[in-house]
Amino acid sequence: MIVNESATARLGLGEVEEPEPTPSEALVRVFAVSLNRGEVRRSQTAEPGFRPGWDLAGIVERAAADGTGPPEGARVVGLLGSGAWAERAVVPTGALAELPDGVSFGQAATLPVAGLTALYALEKGDGLLGRNVLVTGASGGVGLFALGLASLGGARPVALVRREEHAGLVREAGAAEVAVGEGAAAAGRFGPFDLILDSLGGGPLGEAMGMISPRGTCVAFGPSAGAEATFDVSAFYLSGGASLYGFILFHEVLAKPASDGLARLTKLVAEGRLAPRISVEEPWTEVGPVARRLLDRGYPGKAVLRVEG
Repeated sequence: MIVNESATARLGLGEVEEPEPTPSEALVRVFAVSLNRGEVRRSQTAEPGFRPGWDLAGIVERAAADGTGPPEGARVVGLLGSGAWAERAVVPTGALAELPDGVSFGQAATLPVAGLTALYALEKGDGLLGRNVLVTGASGGVGLFALGLASLGGARPVALVRREEHAGLVREAGAAEVAVGEGAAAAGRFGPFDLILDSLGGGPLGEAMGMISPRGTCVAFGPSAGAEATFDVSAFYLSGGASLYGFILFHEVLAKPASDGLARLTKLVAEGRLAPRISVEEPWTEVGPVARRLLDRGYPGKAVLRVEG
């Protein structure tokens, strides 16, 4: 799949060279991928021919020559910096995890970016048991995983959503409380918060910064509501030991390999303790319309494309 200026959402199928793995990479036959807002937005300005795609699930056709990673024939899930939306992809073994029985390719494909972001962002807090956790943009892929994982960890997750019709969805995912509104101020009555996961940026981030508990942490990982935020610096530092953490998944996996986090997430899915929310599932020929709906916030949760060669 490549960036094509004449295609819907600038995304369409195209011919590329067959990938050739390095000794520490496995060749994977891809069966399912999922879409993330970041990669779709990047595709809107990328050069024609650019190959997007972060999330994939499939079967190892050729194991890594250096003997690391899953063996040939293994069902796997993986994370790439680009190029995952393809019939075949080469994936570093440190970014691959084998799938337990009972976890489908579609379920697995939702996990790399959204699941790992939720998992690793929650770990920036000082433990979860008994903690008050605010998740903004809670009806999105990351938000729904964060609610489920926070609940499993013994936290009290509070979900912030823009639409009242998403309240039931986030409660089902694990939210103890739900706030509805365009800004984070709607969640103020449930605060202060020991940990805030913010995907909105802009005004909502500025509001959320005033709700941090002493020694609490706000993890910022997205700017969907705006790239610039204004907040009360006095209120922030007077809370005592609070911190703002800038989160980029592809930086985090340098210290915590994706393979480790993906193994943990797939185990939870296999045990029925974590449930990916797939709102859209289509053949990959429909990437343009599905991507356009994602940009327009046309569905909560995740969209999965079946790779059909």
